[in-house]
Amino acid sequence: MFVQMLVTLLKSKIHRAAVTGSSADYEGSLTIDLELMEKVGLVPYERILASNMANGARFETYAIPGERGKRQIVLNGATAHLGKAGDRLTIMSFIEVEPKLASHWKPKVIVLDGSNSIVTERGI
Repeated sequence: MFVQMLVTLLKSKIHRAAVTGSSADYEGSLTIDLELMEKVGLVPYERILASNMANGARFETYAIPGERGKRQIVLNGATAHLGKAGDRLTIMSFIEVEPKLASHWKPKVIVLDGSNSIVTERGI
């Protein structure tokens, strides 16, 4: 029996994203400016892991596209209780690849400033 082994690696990262708002009554998810999502290769409704640099909270949810160019990062549903406007998030997605591809893998990473404009890009 052949078992194919896969390695889980970082696919995309948006680092230091500033939370711009929250909506506890929304069904759930994290709203991310569509331009930022596209820059790192996140697709709508993709599973993401986020960590809040202000309070250490980590949560898993899915990405929903926000309006292009508005630079919104909005905590929705239960995640609205895990941060507040101004908190900085690291937003990550992952991919499974064959081990032979892992040594050459480069994630797409952007680092944002306080207004969610891109200041650094890697792997893009």
